[in-house]
Amino acid sequence: MLEPLLIAELAALGLFTGFLAGVLGIGGGMMTVPFVTYILTQRAVSADLAVKMAIATAMASILFISLSNVRAQHKRGAIRWDVFKNITPGIIVGSLITSIGLFSLLKGQWLAILFGLFISYSAVNMLIAKKPVASKAMPSLAKQGLVGVVIGMMSGLVGAGGAFISVPFMTARNIPIHNAIATSAAFGMPLALINSMGYIYTGWGIESLPKGAFGFVYLPALVVLATASSIMAPVGVKVSHRLPMPLLKKSFACMLFAQAIYMLWKGLTS
Repeated sequence: MLEPLLIAELAALGLFTGFLAGVLGIGGGMMTVPFVTYILTQRAVSADLAVKMAIATAMASILFISLSNVRAQHKRGAIRWDVFKNITPGIIVGSLITSIGLFSLLKGQWLAILFGLFISYSAVNMLIAKKPVASKAMPSLAKQGLVGVVIGMMSGLVGAGGAFISVPFMTARNIPIHNAIATSAAFGMPLALINSMGYIYTGWGIESLPKGAFGFVYLPALVVLATASSIMAPVGVKVSHRLPMPLLKKSFACMLFAQAIYMLWKGLTS
């Protein structure tokens, strides 16, 4: 059972990540993983297990964020369903490779370091705000499937929604940014579903899991995060179609750097 103050903090986090998911097309894991890691370590969960549970819980919350986000984006006709259809099979394969293979083999400390490096890279890209040159057409079906495999594998390792790969890939191939963000949000549904199922399977039966765990997914935190984020995702979608985003991205990047430091410290000192 979570304390009332902690529920309020998780709800606030969920509202914020849901809003960012709608605006930027991200899954929210970059914000959620460090916070849930901290919560679990404060409950005497080992650092190795806490990081894995935080990544799994963040990924599971992306499913609910994506469902809410996609409904709003679909109403606006912003999702490129043709691209979604081509890339999703690869996402499913990549998600399975990570969630039932790599995730169980890697130590939580290494996942924490990988997460810290990943969000540092994402933050730098946001600060630089370098626009890809849209000079290429979408590649062959096989190559799009391969991109999906990379998205599924990398996202599964760090609990993120895949926008860090999919949005630059699509915008570099003449897909407008708002369509790329919307389509990236749609990728979050199969990405989160397959990875979450894998995390539950590989974590099932581990005796040291805390009360409230469903495999590696921490259900008490997931319920609060999913409820709050689903409320705000449609609001973020509305804002994304009206608001210039450079200032928002730079502010978000600064927060990411702080979280990267925490996760790198957790990985290196555990």
